Amino acid sequence: MIKLHNAIVITHAGECLSHRDIYIEGGRIARICESGTPVQGAAPTDTVDCSSYFVSPGLVNLHAHTAMNLFKGIAEDVSAEIWFNDMIWPYESRMTDRDIYAGTLLGIAEMLNNGVTAAADHYFGEEQVLRAAKETGIRMDIAPTVFGMTPDYRDRLAQVSAFIQNHREDSPRITLRFGPHSDYTCPGDTLAEIVDAARRMGLPIHLHLSETRLQVEQSLERTGRTPFQRLRDAGGFDLPVLVAHGLWVTEDDLALLGDDTWFAFCPKTYMRLAAGRGGFFEHADRLHFSFGTDGAASSGSVNVLEQARLYAMLDKFERDDATLRPALEIWRRLMAGHAVFGAGTGKIEENATADLVIWDLQTPDTMAYYHPVSAILYAANSANVRYTMVEGEFLKYDGRLKMDFPAVAREAMALQKALLARGKGRAKVYY
Repeated sequence: MIKLHNAIVITHAGECLSHRDIYIEGGRIARICESGTPVQGAAPTDTVDCSSYFVSPGLVNLHAHTAMNLFKGIAEDVSAEIWFNDMIWPYESRMTDRDIYAGTLLGIAEMLNNGVTAAADHYFGEEQVLRAAKETGIRMDIAPTVFGMTPDYRDRLAQVSAFIQNHREDSPRITLRFGPHSDYTCPGDTLAEIVDAARRMGLPIHLHLSETRLQVEQSLERTGRTPFQRLRDAGGFDLPVLVAHGLWVTEDDLALLGDDTWFAFCPKTYMRLAAGRGGFFEHADRLHFSFGTDGAASSGSVNVLEQARLYAMLDKFERDDATLRPALEIWRRLMAGHAVFGAGTGKIEENATADLVIWDLQTPDTMAYYHPVSAILYAANSANVRYTMVEGEFLKYDGRLKMDFPAVAREAMALQKALLARGKGRAKVYY
């Protein structure tokens, strides 16, 4: 039994409820009551005095290449074509299991430090991603990447299918789905084949669609269809789908989307790689979406709060209207992403899964605040996250990560040097 004493609760809707005692047992919120109300039963084994803190549901990252924290800063101030073809994919081709494991640990550390309790990961080396997620305790949805254009495509699809079958019941904190990389790297019938594999196993998919104008133009030129239309024709929207980006979604694409189609919007990546405005902002109010970070090599961080902040400010700035995207709307979008994980998280109510963040807003960065949601959205950083909890387990406690981060950092620095010394390899795919 854990007791959060005398907290101010920030609900998923952004309302504030003062003087609440929250009791957590068996990974769930067992009871919420007015502070000081007598509660029968066993005494708490840990009581956190939250008299000066705010408690909210955890943050979720709907699209991450977590292991790419090992590449943070490796490709700056270049076009998307050079970023992929000359830098990232050649270096990724030389990554080892040890690199992927260490990079994933590094990314998870950053997320937990920033109050992210759940992440949807899309990467290869899935055994190492799974290992890191289990060891750290974060909630993670893992989509092993499949490229349909590589010579070993069919072997890779069989490998991913076996991985999912072997691990789909491992942990309530781990969910799995198929991860076709994108429509443009899954040509011909390969996209439909991956969708069919997911359908046979009763699983969703996670893929990149319409990231840039060029991708849409090339898809229309080669196939006569937009990337969304290609996924529709492959049967993808008959399944729950997590769309990474979708920045250049069109009006015609909207009619193709299913009730379980979610978008992960990552504006910092689009700004850094000059991907343009696209159609997302225009259609956002008609989409199910929350925020992702992409990989740290493109976004510079896996702090999802930063992405939400940029989304709000970018729309205000570009449309010359400061009333757009009010703070409470952005907060609700952040919270909406919990639905993708299907774990009963995202609300502070009795019987909800206890994935929580405890915020200290009495810091130089956020004082003096008038509304905690605005303070968090526009001013908070990792120092404001005092505690991060997943399924009733503290993974950051009183400002310190429970994992051995100095050891993770030492390993990552050693592997970074070794990776640079090995140099670039030959990429199997081309952007």
